[in-house]
Amino acid sequence: MVDQTSLGLRSLVKQDGSLELSLAQVTVSPPKNDEVIVRVEATPINPSDLGLLLAGGDVSSAKASGKGRQTVVAAPIAPAVMRALSARIGKSMPVGLEGAGVVTNAGPSPEAQALLGKTVSIFVGGMYGQLRKARAADCLVLPAGIKTEEAASAFVNPLTALGMLETARREGHKGLVHTAAASNLGQILNRLCQADGIPLVNIVRSEEQVQILKGLGAKHIVNSAQASFRDDLVSALKATGATLAVNRRWIGTPYWSGPLGADGLAFNN
Repeated sequence: MVDQTSLGLRSLVKQDGSLELSLAQVTVSPPKNDEVIVRVEATPINPSDLGLLLAGGDVSSAKASGKGRQTVVAAPIAPAVMRALSARIGKSMPVGLEGAGVVTNAGPSPEAQALLGKTVSIFVGGMYGQLRKARAADCLVLPAGIKTEEAASAFVNPLTALGMLETARREGHKGLVHTAAASNLGQILNRLCQADGIPLVNIVRSEEQVQILKGLGAKHIVNSAQASFRDDLVSALKATGATLAVNRRWIGTPYWSGPLGADGLAFNN
């Protein structure tokens, strides 16, 4: 086997306070004993992907230059944001947490060889590209008939939803409250909560999203666009017995949580 080349999307924070997105051609060496090479066919865009990709840049002011594979997109980054990105300055970073594709090359181990030609999902980073090398043990083989675009999000959202349920159980919460509840993650969480009999309060932003969740059998749906949002939320919290937990490190105070207060929105340290 010989080296292969692959195009991959890169995110670079520059010293001058700008973000640069470009395609980089990289060399993919032959797979070692327990490794495979996956031809990437589908990847999702999660908020975690966007955080790395856009690095807080002002995309409304982004400008493109060049053509084809030489296209470069540049956007300014505010000085306050740059202070938090000091460790990234000058480092061209591959993007894309997870994805799915077909195994085209494999190392000599039986585990790797068994994956040749198989469609798999992987969660190894650097997935916004043409080829990605991974360990055979990191590959999730997809059932027959499952398309790559259907399995591209097989890790981040499902594992996040499962983690939320496990955290709720460990901390003794009676129910959960989820914002952006009509998202892919929210829909997965709904199915899991219904299967496990855990009350879930779903907060959405439109009537269209309300209907999406009703179609999935969700019981407690609160629309933040409605004037009655606060009262509706309090009613849903009382009905489910859900405990509120807020992480306020973003505004300089420590994590704190507590049971539903008299008005439905009070917290205790």
